[in-house]
Amino acid sequence: MNITSVLSEHIVHSQPNASARDAAREGVKDFLAVSWPVLQSQVPDSGLPALRSVYADGGPRSQALMLGYAAHALDYDDFHADFRGHPSVVILPALFAWQALHAAEIDDFLDAYAIGVEVAGRLGLAASQQHYALGNHNTATLGTIAAAAALARLLKLDVSDTATLLGIATTQASGLRAQFGSAVKPLHAGLAAERAVAAAQLTLAGFDGKQHGVIEAFLAASSNRQAQPERLVADWGMPWRIVSPGLEYKPFPTCAGTHSAAEAARLLRHSWLAEGLSLEALLDNITDISVAFPPGGDIAASITVPTNGIEARFSLEYVIAAMLIYDDLRLEDFAEGDLNHSVMPLAAKVRRTPDDTAPPDAINPTLRFHLVTLTLRDGTQLQQRRTRQQSLADGVDVEAKLRQALRHESEERRQMLQHCCKLHSSEDIAVISQLLRG
Repeated sequence: MNITSVLSEHIVHSQPNASARDAAREGVKDFLAVSWPVLQSQVPDSGLPALRSVYADGGPRSQALMLGYAAHALDYDDFHADFRGHPSVVILPALFAWQALHAAEIDDFLDAYAIGVEVAGRLGLAASQQHYALGNHNTATLGTIAAAAALARLLKLDVSDTATLLGIATTQASGLRAQFGSAVKPLHAGLAAERAVAAAQLTLAGFDGKQHGVIEAFLAASSNRQAQPERLVADWGMPWRIVSPGLEYKPFPTCAGTHSAAEAARLLRHSWLAEGLSLEALLDNITDISVAFPPGGDIAASITVPTNGIEARFSLEYVIAAMLIYDDLRLEDFAEGDLNHSVMPLAAKVRRTPDDTAPPDAINPTLRFHLVTLTLRDGTQLQQRRTRQQSLADGVDVEAKLRQALRHESEERRQMLQHCCKLHSSEDIAVISQLLRG
């Protein structure tokens, strides 16, 4: 089977349903919520001004790069379990950058987004967990191809040109997890979106490229012989992956691999206070904190002793301590710049204790859990286990997340943005696109 040809047929001819479009609307709302504080300079960030000084032409490639960076800069953006990465911060910047050139109808935009997420999820399955385990950053690598697929749909390319576009994008796909904890991680999202836009421009210009075998070669070269390319096309859209397993929205501006640990710490804090005891009594009496998880469950949250706010997003130690102290993971404690040094003494008491009796995380990340145990001076132990599935079941209020992001705007402007985010008309998507361009 020519995987690229079959995939291109699906991209061109399949039709996302109403549920997929509704899920896409929610995804755009979350995208605006996580990118707006960076674009409006509401949080410390030296990356965007630096990028603007280098990519000053204002063209679609530059727009895609800066939007991708801004949306991923806080690590507050959505996640997709099949993809094992952040699809919207690559797909939507590419679509919005193109929207600035050629206004699309609202349904075409939403369908292209849903198609992009479908390809992203399938790429994650086809590449297997080995792709990520080998050091690749899926958002950067697989995201380049997913964004190219979304653009192919938005541009209404035929099957042949779609295959060419996918091949050009695939040969550029790159990005290493070694950059986690630096500004290059969010830059990966921008670069992936930029590469997708460039691939689309080259395709439209008639640039020649292989129409088969490229995606297969990429998967074979980056998955340690465990790739399953047939998963790219089997049972397409049944259900649409933007619906199930769906986009996971973050409740905290930290690595998703820290969230159930943070929630376990929060539950321990609440249980202590519910007994009528003081927070000071808890914090002063903790002698040891252990956090257990499946083997390999900390592959993304790999930083044990962070040196700055960005690194802190990937530190189980810092996240657990911050939650115990503040009952929240505050954006200011994970922004660019110095650490909150009030957190570090407690973070130093956290030990990682992988549970070797649990199935390795690489086999099934959906079974991930964190077991947080607090040991007090008198030997008392307080323990709380929190699973990834429990975290997902609680959900995230994306509307509230958007209101928080827009809190510094005037009432009139805030209401206008919230109305446009309902995405009922083509004018709504045009207004959002214009505002994102600044």
